[in-house]
Amino acid sequence: MSFEGNLLLRALQAPDRARLAPHMELVHTRRGDRLFTAGEAVSVISFPCDLTVTTLLVAMRDGRSAEAATIGREGAVGGVVSNGCLPASTSAVVQIGGPVLRIEALRLQEAKRLSPALADLFVRYADCLLAQVLQSVACNALHPIEERCLRWLLTLQDRIGTEVLPVTHELLAAMLGVQRTYLTRVLRTLQQRGLVEVGRGRITILDRARVRAAACDCHAMVARHYEDVLGAVYGPSGRLVAVDPPDEGAIRPA
Repeated sequence: MSFEGNLLLRALQAPDRARLAPHMELVHTRRGDRLFTAGEAVSVISFPCDLTVTTLLVAMRDGRSAEAATIGREGAVGGVVSNGCLPASTSAVVQIGGPVLRIEALRLQEAKRLSPALADLFVRYADCLLAQVLQSVACNALHPIEERCLRWLLTLQDRIGTEVLPVTHELLAAMLGVQRTYLTRVLRTLQQRGLVEVGRGRITILDRARVRAAACDCHAMVARHYEDVLGAVYGPSGRLVAVDPPDEGAIRPA
């Protein structure tokens, strides 16, 4: 079983890879697939691989929803924070389909019990995921829709590493919790400013440096936290290319 497609799994030490490999299952997902739904007990941990991207969505009774976190090959979804088999507070929806490695939550719990290094890695990742969720809450409450939109596009680009993002108006509106007609006006404004180019089923980031400057601080703050806590390494395109966590118990300087 190859762990190369997921950076979190790739960062494991050889004994921990061997401990998990026999219990891993590879599945292929499509856009719109649900890995779990809010309220159901999550018994499986899913690790997106390669270009697969999932989103944690919070849905309201009136049918509206908003993104709480976006996870690609740098992480995992499921009982990573809660230690498994507890009811989910969000739904996990595949945004960009592709391969996903899955393992039963109880198997991962046992592996963490046996390996302090593995447990430390997942504690660090859980902290980073929580930081992303909390920053998203603050961002949605405090920042203009244009800045929130750019923050979300940068977050997706970090995970797939391309300028052309396979995003529809419907999907982006759902992630930001706004009406599609409102989002269309926002994207038109961003396009007129020369930051993005909007096409059918795609949005192109024209100049990442300018987009970063125009976005709110939330993207940079989350990225810095991933660097400090998880040892995240970003490539020239902004894509997450590696996870190199500090030694167990170490804390990187601010």
